[in-house]
Amino acid sequence: MQQRPFKQVDVFTDQAYLGNPLAVVLDGTGLSTEEMQHFARWTNLSETTFVLPPTPDAAAQGADYQVRIFTTAYEMPFAGHPTLGTCHAWLEHGGAPQNPGMVVQECKVGLVRISRDSAFNGRAAFAAPALKRQEATPALVQALADALGIARSNVQASQHLNNGPSHFGLLLDSADTVLALAPDFSRLRSVLAGAGISGVGVAALQPGSATTGLIARSNREARAFAASPPATAPGTTDNPGLEVRFFFDHGNGVGEDPVTGSFNASLAQWLIAQGLAPQRYTASQGTCIGVQGRVHIHRDAAGQVWVGGDAVTCITGTVRL
Repeated sequence: MQQRPFKQVDVFTDQAYLGNPLAVVLDGTGLSTEEMQHFARWTNLSETTFVLPPTPDAAAQGADYQVRIFTTAYEMPFAGHPTLGTCHAWLEHGGAPQNPGMVVQECKVGLVRISRDSAFNGRAAFAAPALKRQEATPALVQALADALGIARSNVQASQHLNNGPSHFGLLLDSADTVLALAPDFSRLRSVLAGAGISGVGVAALQPGSATTGLIARSNREARAFAASPPATAPGTTDNPGLEVRFFFDHGNGVGEDPVTGSFNASLAQWLIAQGLAPQRYTASQGTCIGVQGRVHIHRDAAGQVWVGGDAVTCITGTVRL
């Protein structure tokens, strides 16, 4: 064992203890997969990351560091809040990117770019990885609705989303429906396991918010959001455009995630592509479990979706591993 630099950061918030916590071991060299997993189980956080030098091939392509991401039960190919939180901790610890305007992270899903420019008001934002999506069977949508305690009629649109993690997205009829969900976690775990997906996220547009940028559509999803234009610009921190919740199987049962970058990334790619959300908005997540997560979404002129968020350091020190 040796002393290794360590930080615990809070992600998708600019106020400590109101976001999603992340443990970051800033030097994971020499640790086995089993040792990493054991420590991640001990931290008991949704994710723990380990920073390593990039592989030679990745370094040649511009990677600044490699990260391995663990839940308490398994390793993940990619996750959003560990991406932003690890980048924040790495830079704060003295990391210097090859390109001053762009950090490039290597992880199991490939290379992920993390930018800080005027489009994100100085906060870090990662380029959403490529998304695979498809419709789900009506039977699966009904099973998820039953497990979440809602009627099938509350579901306006649905999609199987895969950007490394495999999860399911449901667009519901109102933010009130999202906030009132009372899932049967045992039943939900059975449905998720049977479908081979790690979690299900739900979202709805806030009343009178984020409607200006919607593409006119004749289908039922668009008609459901044909509210009057918002009084203030959508997507600001004080006026979130979407309310989001995410439920996932962390290995010891299903729980609710405070703020989920990977799901918000795939959700944004899906909704913007379908004309169900504007090119830029802010999502609120964690309301029902006492946090105030804010995820900032922006699709640039090239069509790339960026997922931004603040991060603050709560603990700095060393860990014996």
